[in-house]
Amino acid sequence: MKAPAQELVVREWTRDGRWSDRDDAVVMEEPLQLLLNGKELSVVMRTPGNDIELALGLFFAEGIIASVDDVAEVRISAEAREEEGGVKVERSILESNSIDLQLHGEPRRRPQRSMLASSACGVCGAVMIDDLKHGLAPLGSGLRVDASALTALIAKLREGQGVFDQTGGLHAAGRFSAAGELVCAREDVGRHNAVDKVVGRALLDGQVPCRESLLLVSGRAGYEIVQKAIAAGIPIVAAVGAPSSLAVALAREFGQTLVGFLRDQRFNVYSAPERIA
Repeated sequence: MKAPAQELVVREWTRDGRWSDRDDAVVMEEPLQLLLNGKELSVVMRTPGNDIELALGLFFAEGIIASVDDVAEVRISAEAREEEGGVKVERSILESNSIDLQLHGEPRRRPQRSMLASSACGVCGAVMIDDLKHGLAPLGSGLRVDASALTALIAKLREGQGVFDQTGGLHAAGRFSAAGELVCAREDVGRHNAVDKVVGRALLDGQVPCRESLLLVSGRAGYEIVQKAIAAGIPIVAAVGAPSSLAVALAREFGQTLVGFLRDQRFNVYSAPERIA
């Protein structure tokens, strides 16, 4: 697996009006070719690492698979250093930036829109907003979390952001238990990719739907973040940044608790506040 950050030397203009050379690091951003049963399907821009989780999470969010039981094997390049339990991995002659999901049969749902995504937007190329709601179901009301515990989650997620400490250029997503324990944290140049990796990990661990989980994202809460969380059965999504109007509308439609501006011991609740005690 490639390093998620690249070391380099930069020229810095200092406060005292001088140029100096210093070591720096920038986050890696590279394309990943996704294939379905050997046919090219999509290209996503991502930070290398946890590519199997990313592919599984994205295909799950798209309704192409319902679980890892739909996947016969995942084909990756011989050079890739990914080993994932829960799914058969076949090393092949694929290029290093490619991953192929081989299904047992036909996909649960054929993609109805372009899945070409940049690192900034997980729903670029969408033909219809309604298409993104396909297969989503209202969320149950069982999970409740304490407001004071919610504000403590940022520090826990921050502890898992090793590459962010190097580069300052990555988004993070973390899945937490109802007790506030960090179950899984992933970083990526794309906030939606980080969420796909978290969901992909849950799929591999047989923990989807994640009915007793909370998702925390380091950036804003866009429509695609909420959509992916609802698909995974996550009842609470919290974001350090602001939500979008479409994110709020979708969360309200499916009964998801959406929290924004989670920082400095405060936050706003935009939908389903009854889950916050």
